[in-house]
Amino acid sequence: MSNTLILAGIIILILINFGILYFITVINNRVRETTKTLTLQYNLIVKIQSVLKNKSATNAVAENAEMIYQDLLQNLIPIMAAIDIMPRNTSEHPLWRALGGIMDEYAKNPFALEKLRRCIKLDSEVARSIDNYMSRADSFLHHLTTTDPDGILSATFTDGLLGQSLTFFAQAKQLAAQSNEI
Repeated sequence: MSNTLILAGIIILILINFGILYFITVINNRVRETTKTLTLQYNLIVKIQSVLKNKSATNAVAENAEMIYQDLLQNLIPIMAAIDIMPRNTSEHPLWRALGGIMDEYAKNPFALEKLRRCIKLDSEVARSIDNYMSRADSFLHHLTTTDPDGILSATFTDGLLGQSLTFFAQAKQLAAQSNEI
């Protein structure tokens, strides 16, 4: 009988050991699944943080661009008033409407270049506004060129109204300088 009790005790201990081993395996699997879940959540949090950081950077760029646009526009207003040009009647940003009006007028009437040349020569305020506009637009384009890895954004601005207006104003300044030499 004592052998039976000892055998029964050993069997019970073996069953308890198997039970403990089963629980350890279950707990180990749950810890492994929890680790995977936490890793996935960490990666998701990193992605969310990256998106938010990019959105914040985009908002900062947009705010800085708006300040630059307003600065450029403030320099265009006296020029447009001097050569009597109205901005485009579109829903674009006021800077692009103003530049579009200037370039549209020049496309329709090449005499606009002569009017601008005269204004540069006779009105120091217009000359100063053109110099300010050109230096700020050049620095903006230079900044875009150095920060744009693809060059797509800077090429868009250079080939667009900003670049065209710089060429137009540079021609007018050059003509005004040449007429002073004569």
